[in-house]
Amino acid sequence: MQKYLLIALGGALGSIARYWVDGTVAARTGLKFPYGTLVVNLTACLVIGFTLTFLAERTDINPAWRFFIPIGFIGAYSTFSTYEWQTLSIMRSGAFAIAALYAVGSLILGLAATWAGSALAQRF
Repeated sequence: MQKYLLIALGGALGSIARYWVDGTVAARTGLKFPYGTLVVNLTACLVIGFTLTFLAERTDINPAWRFFIPIGFIGAYSTFSTYEWQTLSIMRSGAFAIAALYAVGSLILGLAATWAGSALAQRF
């Protein structure tokens, strides 16, 4: 039960942080380019890379932090970082073709699914 509470708390904080960071950056840079979302995605990648590596290499740290930060906080802040972490992990295992397939497939299929969802919504 503790892990679900940590995920929920991290998720609440992550979604608030995403809203604040995106809004703050967008207010300063305008809306012609989604700088706010870009900043959110890049900072999420930095935090997930640091956190998962740090937790994996520091065995004396309570593993509950894995539920709070990368799953809860970063999961609500941005899922883009998870996609990047998984791609990096696959590359580190030496499976470069699988990493490329996952990266390109996620991008193309994700865009197609977004288009399909939007087209479906327009029909209703």
